[in-house]
Amino acid sequence: MFRGGRPLRARHAAFGAILDAGARVIDQGLALFFPAPHSVTGEDVLELHVHGSPAVARETLIATLAAGARMAQPGEFTRRAFLNGKTDLASAEAVADLIAAEHGAAARAAAMQLGGGLAREVDALRAALEEIAEELAAAIDFPDEVETPPPSRLGERIASVRERLADLALTWERGRLVREGAAVAIVGPPNAGKSTLLNALLGAERALVSELPGTTRDTIEETFALDAMTVRLIDTAGIRAHADRVEAAGIDRSEAALRDARVALVVVDGSLPLSAATRSLLERTRGRERVVFFNKADLGRAGYESREAPEGAAICGSVFDAATLAAIRAALASLLSSSETIDLARPYLSTARQADAVLEADRALAFAAETLGSNAPVDLISGDLMTAIRALGQLTGREADERLLDAIFARFCIGK
Repeated sequence: MFRGGRPLRARHAAFGAILDAGARVIDQGLALFFPAPHSVTGEDVLELHVHGSPAVARETLIATLAAGARMAQPGEFTRRAFLNGKTDLASAEAVADLIAAEHGAAARAAAMQLGGGLAREVDALRAALEEIAEELAAAIDFPDEVETPPPSRLGERIASVRERLADLALTWERGRLVREGAAVAIVGPPNAGKSTLLNALLGAERALVSELPGTTRDTIEETFALDAMTVRLIDTAGIRAHADRVEAAGIDRSEAALRDARVALVVVDGSLPLSAATRSLLERTRGRERVVFFNKADLGRAGYESREAPEGAAICGSVFDAATLAAIRAALASLLSSSETIDLARPYLSTARQADAVLEADRALAFAAETLGSNAPVDLISGDLMTAIRALGQLTGREADERLLDAIFARFCIGK
């Protein structure tokens, strides 16, 4: 299906005609041949570069299928690269994270993971445990020639590995926030302007807005980019004491969103005197990270002027004012960037699967440490050591089975 002026050479672009099954020319394009093992998958790979017309791309695809090719399964190219030893499983997962990245920090973090830093860190920990297991095995098999390691020394070595595992486990929450974004719950009394604020921050009419209180009956979640991070904005139903059953259900979800959110964006009507319910909400959110916004300053400032000392640094303005929106964005960015930064040069856990593998390894080593502390025979820790070694092998893919691979690559797009 490719007719060029000369035979294909490895890693050299060749110009020629792309042909369909009837030898008719579809397009003029390029062919690039990457012979095994010097390709991304470790296999022979041929790339066809055609013009961007959807019709040309479609006809080229049909021609490849007619020539005997088939459509790739989700993540198949990356899976083949893993199976052929071109990448580890953590780096393979980073490919999916890079594709799904919605902002600069997530893309940079995923790109750093592609380098295999996490796998090298985990392999080093696994090697340390394998060394202990080998010493124990030698002492059991050759008791007259190999001295049994003292329990105190084994405990120190296991404690050192657990310390490094604990440091790695702490990176999971930060890695998740970089990838998925931090949750910011917009909460406040009914008719304070929460949905209008959501629309303004998004730059789109996402939430229904009405002067009638109780219009928002359920939570609405949208994402937007804030500096170098993603923020998940959650618009909630207005919180008040008296509501019908449907609205009350929405208020329950608002309370849950407030509890789970990284930051609370508290919106109140600053043009009116503060009600008891509003004061109660402000008081309840004082013990957490929040941004307080007294809205509707264009209609009055009675509520803002009667605020208490803990709300002294609150933002006062109008949701329709560009300067006010800029101040809200800056306040959110300041709160989030202060604790959600991640050192992209260091390995971190980017998926729940990776975090679970680290925790499973640590649990097994905790049992081993407990056994050593009970003055039991040291060879009893061999099983726990192997459990920890297998768990870390699951993280990098050294112990991966087909079911695990199917689950991981199912979230990839076609090919990749």
